[in-house]
Amino acid sequence: MLLIGLASTELRAEERDWLTHPAVAGVVLFRRNFAARSQIGDYIAEIRATCPRPLLVSVDQEGGRVQRFTEGFTRLPPLATLGRLFDLDPAAALTAARAHAQVMASEMRAIGVDISFAPVVDLGRGNRAIGDRALHSDPAVVAQLTAAYVNAQRAAGMAATLKHFPGHGSVLEDTHVDAARDPRSREQIALADLLPFRAGLAAGAEAVMAAHVIYPAVDAQPAGFSRYWLQTVLREQLGFGGAIFSDDIGMAAGSAVGGVAARIHAHLDAGCDAVLACHPALVPESLQTLRGAQVDYPLSQRLQALQGQLMTTDHGTALSQARATLESLSRDDLHA
Repeated sequence: MLLIGLASTELRAEERDWLTHPAVAGVVLFRRNFAARSQIGDYIAEIRATCPRPLLVSVDQEGGRVQRFTEGFTRLPPLATLGRLFDLDPAAALTAARAHAQVMASEMRAIGVDISFAPVVDLGRGNRAIGDRALHSDPAVVAQLTAAYVNAQRAAGMAATLKHFPGHGSVLEDTHVDAARDPRSREQIALADLLPFRAGLAAGAEAVMAAHVIYPAVDAQPAGFSRYWLQTVLREQLGFGGAIFSDDIGMAAGSAVGGVAARIHAHLDAGCDAVLACHPALVPESLQTLRGAQVDYPLSQRLQALQGQLMTTDHGTALSQARATLESLSRDDLHA
């Protein structure tokens, strides 16, 4: 199964054909697809109308520098803001984490987005790609904030996606442009990076996104291509029964196993439920790779569980209070 990227703010004829391909489970939206709040809502409705079967609509609406939809939506602070607040006032930080999740998820569900790939639960230890996307450097702090975030996100009708398993924060390299190798032992990773994942799974997170990082002391393949990480650790040891996403196959670190077809098959063979082909230029080859593949529709149970739900919290008063909490974070200048 694939989640594919689209080129612009309007659907092209070839993209309409892509959306009806039996291997396409949904789309990943980006800043290039967004012009205004009304436009993106209409665009999502058009995507759904183009295909007679359910599709997952996804986005990265993390906050800070990774917020794809901006004008008309609350400007979400980077997650590191929550960690800095935790150092000053843990209770206030947990409240702010819940507010962040509630506002993000509620605003995305209101326009028809099923999932934002959130929260980032990597440790804030200097990775060039993660940076202030991480909550904190301390695994115990990240675990507490993750649990609060996931609970609120799910209450707002959105499944949670923990990323990037088993932890992307402790290497410097940006896997968008470089290969990344983390030399630590499995024991070191388990005692640190896996703690937030355990907390998020205990809180009910329905999905996990795998890292393109190689952990050579554990496996020669990047985690997203590794049956050890995805099957032995995530499925068996951690007991996870939800959906597993690859990271984008267009990232430089994703080329470790070869070309587009090799990457897709390696992800699926390792146990990914859906592979992300975010660059429109890669979509035709990705679809050709899975031509004739045996796929089950409606969506598999794991992917069905990611479709947006109705909120279980009060939409009016609680959401206003959550936005006020985020505004106070900005006033307190905790972003730097």
